[in-house]
Amino acid sequence: MDAISHFFINNYQLITIVILSIFLGIEVISRVPSVLHTPLMSGANAIHGVVIIGAIIVMGQAGEDDYLALTLGFLAVVLGTLNVVGGFVVTDRMLEMFSKKKNKPNNK
Repeated sequence: MDAISHFFINNYQLITIVILSIFLGIEVISRVPSVLHTPLMSGANAIHGVVIIGAIIVMGQAGEDDYLALTLGFLAVVLGTLNVVGGFVVTDRMLEMFSKKKNKPNNK
């Protein structure tokens, strides 16, 4: 518990920036019209591949006994991968809406 409080004391400026970024992101997204949510989110999810690379770097730099960094890095890799795959699935579904339908043969 002492290590966690020591971490927060040493990094309070970074934590403050993250919290303010969350509030700013919520404000920006709430002002986007609902028609644009799907294209913006599919593109943003695809860009989250950077999160996967960052998490892999964090896990590679963490010591063998630094379980907090390894756990957070692993969680970031898993969630980032799900986000990227979801972004591509949404984009694929969106593009299917604009493709021409094939004529189905009648079975009469």
